[in-house]
Amino acid sequence: MGAMEYEAIKQDLRQAYDAKAEVRERKEDAPWKRDERARFAAHLREAGSSVLLEIGAGHGVSGRYFADEGFAVTCVDLSPEMIGYCRAKGLTAEVMDFNALDFADGSFDAVFGMNTLLHVPRAELEAILREVKRVLAPGSLFYWGQYGGRDSEGVWSGDHYEPKRFFSFMTVERITDLAAEHFELLDLVVLEADYTGFEYHGLVLRRNRTDPAGTEEEAGLARR
Repeated sequence: MGAMEYEAIKQDLRQAYDAKAEVRERKEDAPWKRDERARFAAHLREAGSSVLLEIGAGHGVSGRYFADEGFAVTCVDLSPEMIGYCRAKGLTAEVMDFNALDFADGSFDAVFGMNTLLHVPRAELEAILREVKRVLAPGSLFYWGQYGGRDSEGVWSGDHYEPKRFFSFMTVERITDLAAEHFELLDLVVLEADYTGFEYHGLVLRRNRTDPAGTEEEAGLARR
């Protein structure tokens, strides 16, 4: 996949989520999502973490939860409309592409991403995981959660969003193998398929203290 094709996917995602921002703001939060946030918060407390970045923050439900739990939270998302809802909830939030995070190396001791990397084409995932690792301090935690259960990627023809969104789904074996190339796996939850027909995989990962993340310059080269 070329850079221009990936940029087109991101542009479609931005438009789709801008158009559905109000709908998503009114949508009731699923209990399993609350459970997953609480599970990660418990890991953060055990690790002594305090400064969290949420990638693909949407309308700020997760960000507000972590802020209420006492963490210093920064939210980023492609959608300006979604970021508006984050800010309305009192969160520090910026429109930002998470494959080009505008933060110094090691700025955070936690990163949280729920059902956001599933919009990343497999060919682009390596660079984004490297970018997440770059902004994490050594020994810090990363929550990577997304729907999966089978391997497929492409624009979902039955999507009710417009433009229709790109999805990349993985089996639990594939997502854990990819994660292990960059992080240490601390905890894994696999939830049975819900109304979507997909399982949910929730990985709690740690950046190894002795594993160099690479410099901002190296990360930039990887994204070209």
